[in-house]
Amino acid sequence: MAVVCRHGYACGRVQGVGFRQSTAMEAGRLQLSGWVRNLPDGRVEVLFEGEEGAVHSLAQWLAHGPSGARVVSLTLREHPLQDAPGFEVRR
Repeated sequence: MAVVCRHGYACGRVQGVGFRQSTAMEAGRLQLSGWVRNLPDGRVEVLFEGEEGAVHSLAQWLAHGPSGARVVSLTLREHPLQDAPGFEVRR
């Protein structure tokens, strides 16, 4: 199975609703590595990598986020592998 990496941004009501923590939990469940962080402009930035099917699953989850979130747009692009040592919530 192919290992892939995606980087992107979620826009909408994505800060102050547990988006980063929920993303980290979902990524852990899917055995993905990478990171997630809030941006000053209100977006959430995310980078994640792992088995292609799991990456696809997280991408689908990010399009909706946790309850309380309202994702208006999600932009994801292919990204070079980072060999991240786990998944972290960045400040």
